[in-house]
Amino acid sequence: MKTADSGRERLGAQLAEAAAAALAADLASQPRVLLVLSGGTTPAPFLRRLAAQPLDWSRVDVTLADERWVDADHPDSNARLLRETLLTGPAAAATLHPLTSAHATPEEGVASVAERLDTLPWPASLVVLGMGGDGHTASLFPDSLELGLALCSDEAVVAARAPSANHPRITLSAARLHAARRHALHIVGDAKRTVLARALAGDDVRELPIRAFLSCPLAIYWAP
Repeated sequence: MKTADSGRERLGAQLAEAAAAALAADLASQPRVLLVLSGGTTPAPFLRRLAAQPLDWSRVDVTLADERWVDADHPDSNARLLRETLLTGPAAAATLHPLTSAHATPEEGVASVAERLDTLPWPASLVVLGMGGDGHTASLFPDSLELGLALCSDEAVVAARAPSANHPRITLSAARLHAARRHALHIVGDAKRTVLARALAGDDVRELPIRAFLSCPLAIYWAP
């Protein structure tokens, strides 16, 4: 009998193979490549499978689509998730570029994080997005006062706060997330499939911010 967990593991393996192929293709023609990943609970099987892919990881830069403004060892840290799932074995040779700094707030740290990101080899080879049940992606929340800025800004990163978010956040802007050769959306469960169907049927980005990425080529990876 097939289970949801086995389907999600297979999905993670498929996405890992596609991500590795994208990175390998770009490594064949440039010295370094950039991979932008998302946090949360969904990506863990994918990230573990990706860590096992045979790549020249020493030439791979990794950053996040968004991050909670917490300590690097906090249980809710997306950077911690990457360190524990992706940056293991041979993949530990990749270089992680976190989205936090020593500043007390994301508003204070946004400039230093943006300066760090500007040194990376854009456009990214691949951006892997997630999506919440409210249609948010990265930290582009429907109820965030900074949503309009994040959707329209030319800046690389934006500080973000939302009543529905459990921590202050920092997020790549929509423009910076669009600055990639390839985009993928990784979601699981029937509830998120329903939200995605709603997003595809409308055009109000502020209602469901994932809509900001449905107009570009987007590979959708879904499992029950």
